[in-house]
Formats: sequence, C-alpha cells, structure tokens
Amino acid sequence: MKILLFSEPQANTHACGQPRHLKTFATTMVFGFLALCRPASALPVSLGASQSFAILGAATITSTGETVVIGDLGVSPGSAITGFPLGIVVDGAMHSNDAQTVQAQQDALAAYNILAGETPSSLLDYSAIDLDGLTLTPGTYYFSTGAQLSGTLTLDHRSNPGGAFHFQIGSTLNTAVDAQVIMLGGSDNDVFWQVGSSATIGGGTEFTGNIIAHSSITFGTGASVINGRAFALNGAITLDNNTISAAAVPEPGNWIFGALLLGLACTRTFARSLQVAGKV
Repeated sequence: MKILLFSEPQANTHACGQPRHLKTFATTMVFGFLALCRPASALPVSLGASQSFAILGAATITSTGETVVIGDLGVSPGSAITGFPLGIVVDGAMHSNDAQTVQAQQDALAAYNILAGETPSSLLDYSAIDLDGLTLTPGTYYFSTGAQLSGTLTLDHRSNPGGAFHFQIGSTLNTAVDAQVIMLGGSDNDVFWQVGSSATIGGGTEFTGNIIAHSSITFGTGASVINGRAFALNGAITLDNNTISAAAVPEPGNWIFGALLLGLACTRTFARSLQVAGKV
C-alpha cells in the first residue's frame, strides 16, 4: 500500500472540495488499520530453573541411536530415562525426578501459562495455514487448533533484532520430513512454541525454538533443534538419533568441544540430505 501526500489549497477544504476534518478522520482510520494489522512484539519469557535443560520430560525419556543433548536432560515426576548411553549428554547432567527437575517442571509450566495467556498480535487464526513458504516478523501467532509445517518457515528478525516469536497452538504441532525453521538476523533464544497437546517433529527437520508441549514430544530420525529445547509437561519425550542443543554460548574451556559437537551435528544433517537426494 502506498500513501501519497499532496499539497493542499489554503482553504478549509481539500482539493476535492471535502471538509478538511473528513480527510483527517480518514487518515486516522487508515493508520489505525495499519497499526492493527502490524504484528506487535511478543514479550520475553523467563524459563527459570528449566533454562539449563535441553530435554525435560514428565513420564519417560527414550532415545534410540546416537542422540546428542547439549544441556541438562531430566524427567519428573516420572523417573525412567533409557538410551543413554548410546546417546550422550554434553555440558549438562541427567536428572531423574530430583529437586532440580521438580522445580524445572514448575517453571516450565509457568512459562507455558504465560505464553498461552498472551494477546495475539493480529486477529488471524493460522490453524488453516500451512506455514511452509511464510516469512514472519516478531510477534505472537495464534492457532485455534493445530499447526502444520510441510516445508520451510522463515522467521525474519531484521526489522526488530530483539523481538520474540511466540506461537500459541491449541492442539498439535506437526512438521513433515526435512522441514526447516530458518532465522534471519537477531537471536533465536526467544522463539517459543506453546503446544496444547503433543508435538511431532518429522525426521530430518531442522527446527528452531523452545517447544513446551502439554502432553508428549516425538522426534523423527535425525531431526535437530539448535538453540532450543523440548519440554513435555505431562507426557513422554521420544528421541531417535537427534541433536538437541540448549547451549547458546559454551562455557569457557568447553567451547572447542561444543564447536566440535555442533560441527558433528551439521555433518550428520548434510550427510543425510545427500542420502535423501540419492547422491551417496
């Protein structure tokens, strides 16, 4: 939409002979409409004691294959953690229904409730929209039912580098195999997916952000979350050769190891993409 400004006669009417106050009213309505449609910035959300966790489940945590978790891994009120080893936890520890995981679950629930209670940035319900091919700016996006990503979603921070992306999802979150969430500019530390039931992240998906699901979270083979987390408030978390990293900045002395692990994750993703393309 273009807004053109014209010089006006010095009389009480504008060039079309309409009273000046009518033009003022019309201009106010236009800018008010534009302000309503422009996504407002979501506010930062604190994770409290759950901040250090990359994986936080409620019932069980199960892993198949060489899963890499960068950050803490914990479960509460359940206690079962299987698949570690072969999976590994780096720059963190495993917690089974201890005081730290109890507090982490409480703080994750508090964050979930804050996200669920936010006012959406626009009146649009994204439930009927496949997120594939969309480019979104910071704001709070509302889904009355489920959210679906079949391809690539771009989150563009460039107009607001400090802005947050919050997704309020009434039921399920599902991504197809090899889906992607791409960041342009800014930080991905404040991307949140509040999921009303369960999340299923398709195999090979490169995901961004913190998933806080009311029920369970399932990751397909080779899916990854870099600089994000997976929290299941009432259900299980199922992993399969995944890389989940909550470590925004490695601790001094560990940065070389952290860089090697991230390089390993990228190499595994690249190798898998070649297999999908039939080149190896």
